[in-house]
Amino acid sequence: MSTEKPVPATSAESVSSDPVDRVIRYHVQTKHHFNRYARALGYLDWANQPDPFRRFKGAPLISLPLLKPDEEPVSPVYDAIYQSGAVWQPVTVRTLSRFFEFALALSAWKKAGESEWPLRSNPSSGNLHPTEGYVVMPQIEGLDLKPGLYHYAPKEHGLELRAEFPAEQIARLLAPFPPGAFLFGLTSVHWREAWKYGERAFRYCNHDVGHAIGSTRIAAATLGWNMALLDGMSQETVALLLGTYRVEDFAEVESEHPDCLAVIWPQEIVKREASFVKRAAPEMPLFLDLTMAKELAAGPWHGKANRLSGEHGVHWDIIDEVAEASRKAQADKLTILLPTSSNSISDTLHVSRETNDAGPSAGQIIRQRRSAVSFDGKTSISAATFFRMMERVMPRADRPQLDRPMPWDVWPYEPAIHLLIFIHRVEGLTPGLYCLVRDPQKLSFIQQSMNPELTWTPAPACPENISLYWLLEGDAKK
Repeated sequence: MSTEKPVPATSAESVSSDPVDRVIRYHVQTKHHFNRYARALGYLDWANQPDPFRRFKGAPLISLPLLKPDEEPVSPVYDAIYQSGAVWQPVTVRTLSRFFEFALALSAWKKAGESEWPLRSNPSSGNLHPTEGYVVMPQIEGLDLKPGLYHYAPKEHGLELRAEFPAEQIARLLAPFPPGAFLFGLTSVHWREAWKYGERAFRYCNHDVGHAIGSTRIAAATLGWNMALLDGMSQETVALLLGTYRVEDFAEVESEHPDCLAVIWPQEIVKREASFVKRAAPEMPLFLDLTMAKELAAGPWHGKANRLSGEHGVHWDIIDEVAEASRKAQADKLTILLPTSSNSISDTLHVSRETNDAGPSAGQIIRQRRSAVSFDGKTSISAATFFRMMERVMPRADRPQLDRPMPWDVWPYEPAIHLLIFIHRVEGLTPGLYCLVRDPQKLSFIQQSMNPELTWTPAPACPENISLYWLLEGDAKK
């Protein structure tokens, strides 16, 4: 196959001004084809491989403690994190350290010959890691951090203080949220993916943001913290609070695209603060006040972003165009209901070292290597194990958002992706092609969109709440 350097796909006059049309045009133009790949440089420019670690020179670095697996806070067993309120921890420097360890930290180093590279807790396309993490911390009792914006530095496992925010102003900004809440943000360095993948980089950056949201939600669950994506506000608000709008801090270096902000809060604090839960309208906003964000951003900032590559070679204008087209200029001020029943919050599985014999810990699962290699072609799994795997990717979008299973409670969306599964060796299931319909209301649409000769037989012995269908018998190993 060949690759091509960027050429205008259409004349400037024919390009639609509608943002949705422009985004669709990007996806059409950046498809792979049978006779060629999408446009990219055509080779890997190793001399200008991007630095995988962003730092802000001049920003104070606060080191987070490097915790051993058996040090507090000890990770709960893996199954416990799928039970609402199974464990809880206050927000401290130690719990923040564990949170970032499981969300975005380096998990291992690999070496081949003279080359050495790190792996991280969050997956990434090509292990290029364009995603940067931030927290906006208020004044929290027991947390020895100044209120402000911090950038997470994974190599150092520390927090860089990008901006100090007055405690009173942050308190007002976060007043609509449960007590103990703080903000978590993600940005993308498009260049890290464009270096390898060319014009498709925007696709992969969005994939990786999704991966990071998932790993962060799971990390929060290990501490008994809840998390909700703030999807009801403009991208301007995100840029203001994360500092990506500050061109002077990114002068002549790779910029960061403001992707999202989420709110994180300890479930146990909501339980104790009954006055918050029992308000007349127990709603939580999925947006932040823009005026307050502007006031915070007007304060002093620290640090200048480092340069990640000496030279960039080709600049892919189409990435800038789709990023601008997908920018959320205005947004509905969305709200969600907070759970009002204390029955959903339980202390019965509070983690201790003694509970780890109930199965592998969440931390063990997160830290271990996840590459799909070394399959032996013989090992099978039980139907019960397989059905449990399927159950955990069912978002239950018919429920109120915060009543959905973790990690699908993090956002308000209905599922748009359904799974086609080639089953080889699951005890009790005939080998062949199966479909997991993640939103049962979409079943008819999916059936009509596929080959009419498929059988759509409910999988035998499958629990009724899992919409798994057997489509076709066959051996897909060859």
